[in-house]
Amino acid sequence: MGISIWQLLIVLVIVLLLFGTKKLRNMGGDLGAAIRNFKGAVKEGGDDAKEAADAARIEDDSEPTADAPAMSAKERESA
Repeated sequence: MGISIWQLLIVLVIVLLLFGTKKLRNMGGDLGAAIRNFKGAVKEGGDDAKEAADAARIEDDSEPTADAPAMSAKERESA
């Protein structure tokens, strides 16, 4: 059963009459800007997560292991 093309056109005409083309154009521009900002935030969040993972990996590499004992304060000063 679904909605026919004529029903969609009638709804579109009613929406145009209620809001006007200028208001709809502004709403479309606002929606587009919101989507762009959202995509940018998602991409930035992914970059931040990758940087945090890299920093954690570097910190793990710099920590002493059981095979390599930690340097004493004197050894760090002379190095």
